[in-house]
Amino acid sequence: MLKNWRLLFRTFATIEKCKGYSVPVLVWKISERDEKSLDRYEGYPKFYGKRNLKVAVTSLDGQDLGNLTAMVYIMTRKATDTRSINPLPSKHYYSVLNAGYKTFGFDGKILNEAVIEAARQIQPFPR
Repeated sequence: MLKNWRLLFRTFATIEKCKGYSVPVLVWKISERDEKSLDRYEGYPKFYGKRNLKVAVTSLDGQDLGNLTAMVYIMTRKATDTRSINPLPSKHYYSVLNAGYKTFGFDGKILNEAVIEAARQIQPFPR
């Protein structure tokens, strides 16, 4: 869990620092080659930046494994500004994230609250 961070949608998922919230994350051990491939896929450094954060780690069987520092991708300010026109994720994107939440036993309420918050951000067309 990333404590004091919350999940947001700006069409795609990102996180932001927010006291009192937590975001479930999967932690993967990756090689330098994997990271370079992920950088291309995630649009680093223009769309997503990278940051090292402390993560409270629990194994899939519920065992507390302590804390570690892990790299995360966080949407850049420029990407957030350009995506604010329609912050809602597509049905396909949401279904992929929802399946992941279910597979790994994450609280789906966190995902759903992020979608509801994104819907609140939609501005009606001026008349």
